[in-house]
Amino acid sequence: MSSPESPAPRFTTPVRVRYAETDAAGVVYHGNYLIYFEVARLELLRALGHPITAIEAQGVLLPVVEARLRYLRPARLDDLLEVSVGVESVGPASFALDYEVTRDGRLLVGGWTRLAVCERDSGRAMPMPGWLRDLFGRIPATAESGS
Repeated sequence: MSSPESPAPRFTTPVRVRYAETDAAGVVYHGNYLIYFEVARLELLRALGHPITAIEAQGVLLPVVEARLRYLRPARLDDLLEVSVGVESVGPASFALDYEVTRDGRLLVGGWTRLAVCERDSGRAMPMPGWLRDLFGRIPATAESGS
């Protein structure tokens, strides 16, 4: 009998909903969740010791090439959200991340992005460098940002 899989490690960072991110009803505009995903993704890279500026300085761009979101409940002005990100898969020249946006432990939005690994100068896809692939194995199970 095999043991149950332990949950994949996730990184979590807080995001406070600002006025500019809401519509006239005070509800977060749907497109802003992609920005929240980006905040979590960039804070994860920073926590792993490779801020996006350092990655780009090594000649690598990480553009989002596909995104999916599922809206379950609204977030509102001044809510303190927790945005978590985990690695879903790593391929030869791309990787996929999954996200959860919660408030007080309740899931509001779930999502997913695929990012390509590209050469900075040409913008063309490239094989994932080993150092970047190694980063994905370094996400501690209880990682949290202090921001």
